[in-house]
Amino acid sequence: MSDLRSLQVLLEHEQRRRDQALAVLRQAQQRLQQAQAQAEQLDGYRGEYQQRWSAQFSRAATDMAVLGCYQSFAERLHQAVDQQQQASRLAQAQVDRARQALQAQELRVAAVGKLIERRQAQARLAEERRDQKRNDEAASRAAARGAWNHPGGALG
Repeated sequence: MSDLRSLQVLLEHEQRRRDQALAVLRQAQQRLQQAQAQAEQLDGYRGEYQQRWSAQFSRAATDMAVLGCYQSFAERLHQAVDQQQQASRLAQAQVDRARQALQAQELRVAAVGKLIERRQAQARLAEERRDQKRNDEAASRAAARGAWNHPGGALG
């Protein structure tokens, strides 16, 4: 039974590790959602900025200094969008790694659970065999006593 208790302790440990892996996955998913939302916001803002200034440039002559500022800001905005998309890709990679870690941990929990089931089945089978052996021995003794006590029995 101590073997089964050890396996039960191992199962509880693996379940705690699985729960931790699940928490890590959920945190990574939240960071991914935040990164994606921020990337979408930046991209949307960049599109609005380009449309607004395109309309402005088409209506009136624009000072070269204003155009330079527009281009400079548009370039920084483009870089910010690229950086945020990179952050989204990194967050996605973290989600993928966390998901793989969770799956591996779930496999360990299942393997330990299956091992416990097998050991319990083996213990039940061994107990059934011991019971059968005791019953057979008791029946054999009872039959032997009956033969000795019966007229014309073992000596007859």
